[in-house]
Amino acid sequence: MLFEAKPEIDIREQSPIALAFVGDGVFEVLVRKRLVERTRMQPNRLHAEAVKFVSAKGQFAALQKIMPMLNESEQGVVRRGKNASKATVAKHATPQEYRASTALEALFGWLYLQNQAQRIEELFDVIWNDHFDTQPQE
Repeated sequence: MLFEAKPEIDIREQSPIALAFVGDGVFEVLVRKRLVERTRMQPNRLHAEAVKFVSAKGQFAALQKIMPMLNESEQGVVRRGKNASKATVAKHATPQEYRASTALEALFGWLYLQNQAQRIEELFDVIWNDHFDTQPQE
């Protein structure tokens, strides 16, 4: 992974919104890295393709894809993320999609803060492969 996390505060004490704050960055870096490594897109296309992954709709679909793979602890983080209250709601997403995107971000943040890079990669590979199984690659 990019860097090893060394949290000084027990991550079980962190709010799901705080976990999602970290997970949003982790997920964004994974998407950008993978797009540059595995496609030959121009910068404007890179951005358009990245948005398909990092939007609430994209993250909703991603979470649905990996849910059957999650263990009990991971499912607990997802539940907490879905139930977290946020002051705002995305303009182009349903409340269900928005809650699911927060849950996915919380999961990736939680895994990152536990230094579970291999698990992050495993889950992200499923998301990536599912996306490109249904989308033409450039």
